[in-house]
Amino acid sequence: MGHHLHGHGHAAGGGTPDWLPPALMLLVASGVYLLLVRRARHRHPVLGWSRWRTGCFLGGIVLLGVALLPPVAPFAHADFRGHMVQHLLIGMYAPLALVLAAPVTLLLRTLPASGGRRLTAVLHSPPARVIAHPAVALALSTGGLAVLYFTPLYNAITADPAAHWLLHAHFLLSGCLFAHVIAGPDPAPDRPGVRARLVYLGVAVAAHAVISQLMYGGFWADIHAPIDQVRGGAEIMYYGGDLAELLLAAASVATWRPERRGAVGRGAAGRSAGRGVARARNVSGGS
Repeated sequence: MGHHLHGHGHAAGGGTPDWLPPALMLLVASGVYLLLVRRARHRHPVLGWSRWRTGCFLGGIVLLGVALLPPVAPFAHADFRGHMVQHLLIGMYAPLALVLAAPVTLLLRTLPASGGRRLTAVLHSPPARVIAHPAVALALSTGGLAVLYFTPLYNAITADPAAHWLLHAHFLLSGCLFAHVIAGPDPAPDRPGVRARLVYLGVAVAAHAVISQLMYGGFWADIHAPIDQVRGGAEIMYYGGDLAELLLAAASVATWRPERRGAVGRGAAGRSAGRGVARARNVSGGS
């Protein structure tokens, strides 16, 4: 393993600090969510909106801020251990908090009925069903780690700032997808039962353990960093990943609710979409 340090400038083009764009994006996301919360409470004063959900979203934004802003971001660019801390925050901890905020349910409560039906139709479309399958979510979130760390991909990405931001986006989106499939309170078509979801989570736990142990032992890992950094990063991935997955398992059990017989629509697509909107608007997690 060769020594490789990825330099990170203090300013982007035009003298803009590197931390400013992500900080602004996080502020905008927080503002949009809070605006939707206000609109949902205005439209549905009886249902309201849970402060717990709002707190989860803001907590997820804080975790992303910790990962993407100083002092963690510069440390992540210079030290593989910092990269792994950043990876866990962006790809595991923040997604769980954001998913527990039930953003789709909130959006459905604020959209007009026609918009809600269109959104629900999209969620029930064949591509959405494929993407939301636990095996696909597992492959994107956990399987991608083997590709990243056991091929030259990591070294190539960290040498290119634009590619590095794409990696952050992949961590976040795939992490949100997996957290949604396993423990999301938002409506999801054909979501398996808790036992099946915990099996997929167990596979993710085992995969994280194997990947981190191979990295620690130096087997197949293609990471240009000092050995102590790689081993430290592997330990962070092993223990930090275990904690995140334990929280995900707890959330899966906590958000589980038994399906009423006949609740899953078998009729026309329009009736199915209408039931999806109604279920989303009245989900107990948002009350």
